[in-house]
Amino acid sequence: MKYLSVCSGIEAATVAWHNFGWEPVAFSEIEKFPSQVLAHHYSNVPNLGDMTRFKEWQINESVDILVGGTPCQSFSVAGLRAGLEDPRGNLALTYVGILDKFRPKWFVWENVPGVLSSSGGRDFGSFLGAVAELGYGFAYRVLDAQNFGVPQRRRRVFVVGCLGDWRSAAEVLFEPESLCRDTKTSRKAREDVAKCASSSTRGSSNNYEKCLTAFRETSLHQYDETTVAGTIKASGGVLSGGSETFVTQVYETHPHDSRIKEMGNTCQTVTSRWGIGGGNVPIAFAENTIGRQPQNGGNGNGFTEGGPMYTLNATGVHGVVQPINTMTMSVRRLTPIECERLQGFPDGYTDIQPNGKPTVDGSRYKALGNSMAVPVMKWIGERIKNAA
Repeated sequence: MKYLSVCSGIEAATVAWHNFGWEPVAFSEIEKFPSQVLAHHYSNVPNLGDMTRFKEWQINESVDILVGGTPCQSFSVAGLRAGLEDPRGNLALTYVGILDKFRPKWFVWENVPGVLSSSGGRDFGSFLGAVAELGYGFAYRVLDAQNFGVPQRRRRVFVVGCLGDWRSAAEVLFEPESLCRDTKTSRKAREDVAKCASSSTRGSSNNYEKCLTAFRETSLHQYDETTVAGTIKASGGVLSGGSETFVTQVYETHPHDSRIKEMGNTCQTVTSRWGIGGGNVPIAFAENTIGRQPQNGGNGNGFTEGGPMYTLNATGVHGVVQPINTMTMSVRRLTPIECERLQGFPDGYTDIQPNGKPTVDGSRYKALGNSMAVPVMKWIGERIKNAA
């Protein structure tokens, strides 16, 4: 299949669908840094720029899928729920215009859950009504990235449409079990799973107890507890798109009043605000005075004290987090690499060093926060492939 990606960002769709043999005919992205990422990784794919100028686009190949997540700010609380009155919200209707111009068999559209209630549901209804008038059957569903192999709570609305056939669209987004109302719960309720923090966490990093709880992924929606925690991974896990093991020591911060809130098993949603001074950036515990370094030629048979705390990585001795006496612990915010893993991207995907200069972390955080989660897009792509 060949697809046209609008509001492309850093192309979660292409990362997710590459192994299917699907090809992008063009991208549409106007932000500087995401455009640089696209040029770095996909120099042979044209970036058509501003999607509002779609009537000028000349694409000589047929388009099988239109994919894109139009800006969500106007459908979120942060965007003051301006909805379709906001020019960014109107890009949803621009998306419909592109759909009418190229008439692909399939489309995939993504947005925040707030779109469902924006203007009392009228905004979302306008969008669905417009695609229906074009002859597309559709289905929509809220999907959470944490159920697809990455330890991130990221709920997004996905609309899948198929020209002239709502049943195929529903087949993509809904499994037969869910239609029969006999789906299993995603996780079993647990007691005393992650008591890593004392009752006094306000403004202090010394009031934490030793925590050895982690979770190892066994299958979709299923996790087993373990006492040796692997780390957030760029590959592996469900659909080879996410983390197999993750620790519970991730906390949400509130810089304005120094509060720290335990996130439980998964990280909060990766947002674009992390890169521009926004609050509530998740933090992880790091050793303040003791680092882990392999002995005996790096074979993992021992550790010596000293040196920095290793960044969370994929496998091997560096990938083992062994909580120690927390009286010597300090905290740090998640790194860009960890955010790439939370979104399912390969390590260093956004570290492109444009013009030979070091990549600014803020640009990476923002681009990743605006992206879709790769494992979710891979799941949708596989379902389209099977239904096509």
